[in-house]
Amino acid sequence: MGKESYGIDSHVLGEIAEQIDEVHKLGVQIALVIGGGNIFRGVSGASRGMDRSTADYMGMLATVMNALALQQALEKHGIATRVQSAIDMKEVAEPYIRRRAIRHLEKGRVVIFAAGTGLPFFTTDTTAALRAVEIGAEILMKATKVDGVYATDPEKDPDAERFEHISFTEVLQKNLKVMDATAISLARDQDMRIVVFNLREKGNIKKVVLGKTIGTVVEGCDHAE
Repeated sequence: MGKESYGIDSHVLGEIAEQIDEVHKLGVQIALVIGGGNIFRGVSGASRGMDRSTADYMGMLATVMNALALQQALEKHGIATRVQSAIDMKEVAEPYIRRRAIRHLEKGRVVIFAAGTGLPFFTTDTTAALRAVEIGAEILMKATKVDGVYATDPEKDPDAERFEHISFTEVLQKNLKVMDATAISLARDQDMRIVVFNLREKGNIKKVVLGKTIGTVVEGCDHAE
């Protein structure tokens, strides 16, 4: 969305594609889960009196629009890209098939997972954790608008503490808004390491892939002990 009040900012889209291109050139296999809040957010739709299931399905369709836009941006960089949708719409995207997704990755294609899990009441965060586990990803990268996990909202509290490392259990116990509880629980149960970082800072995706210390690492062990 960028600085726009709604929709897709082509400049932001181009910057994201450029960052992904940098990592793709390193030979890293990349799968993406994309949200749709810039177009329609299911939870907010439900809060306005809309049936939650209907609102969530509308949100899933919004993610497909974003996925197609990102696919085009990536292909402008010469990156072979496939969109797989959890809701069947064969005219615009492949159906989500785990083995096919893995094969695309093995062939050096970027795969974009759209339409969430295909089910209402599950967030994009949960989709990301689920798909990461399914394809055997080494790490789940949560690209967001802040530079890590904070004890309190950094936009409201300028002195908020930022964690460099935190355990899954701490995130759940302290009710930190990293990802929703279902996503964190799944990642914890499957030992799927998460790095939360700021997408808006150019080059951050590559820094995370190269193992540089940015953002917050969420993993099984409790570093506070």
